Amino acid sequence: MTENYKRLYRNLNDIMLTGVCSGIAEYANLDPTIVRLLFVTAFFITGPGILLAYLIMMAVIPPAPIAS
Repeated sequence: MTENYKRLYRNLNDIMLTGVCSGIAEYANLDPTIVRLLFVTAFFITGPGILLAYLIMMAVIPPAPIAS
């Protein structure tokens, strides 16, 4: 039985900083601009906590595989 799982990757085609927000947007079927705005808004509301979360996601989420 092969099941197709939806995987979370950093999107390397639509990068602002590292592709984390773009990858999350692609995974959730959202516009990347909306996710980026949510991260900026969360930064002003929560302070540096969201920045730490972004850095952790940058290190943990793998880049998207290169299609050959």
